[in-house]
Amino acid sequence: MIHTDETIQETVKTLEGLISILEDGKLGYTDAAEHVENPAMKTDFLEYARERALFIVELQNQINKLGKSTDTSGGGPLGVLHRTWIDIKSAFTGGDTESIINACITGEEAAIKKYKMALEENHLEHDQIYIVSKQLNSIQNTLSQIKMRAS
Repeated sequence: MIHTDETIQETVKTLEGLISILEDGKLGYTDAAEHVENPAMKTDFLEYARERALFIVELQNQINKLGKSTDTSGGGPLGVLHRTWIDIKSAFTGGDTESIINACITGEEAAIKKYKMALEENHLEHDQIYIVSKQLNSIQNTLSQIKMRAS
């Protein structure tokens, strides 16, 4: 891909949107861990939150490689669309494990949708496609694990 200001801007916007989704997920899983009684689930949720934090750093590194700063938190169009995790907090107030799991499933499904959109938009370079695809795969695995807990 040829680096023009426009292509770099589109790439950064896409990556920032994913970072916003990951921030929401990290906060969502941290909240979930605080509200479940089951120690194994608490550990899993904290691990998912930690993983989201690592994903954020990976994407921020890609933005930095493009010569752009990651200090600003915009989120772009993908981030604006993904506020599911914020709504999830209301499910936690009851402390009902099933509601928390369902809220996490909803959040992950929304994240997967945004990741697929980011890959389809064609703004990403080879390295970025690899990282985003790897993260998407991990999020899909997390969703499968959470769905198994629900059944």
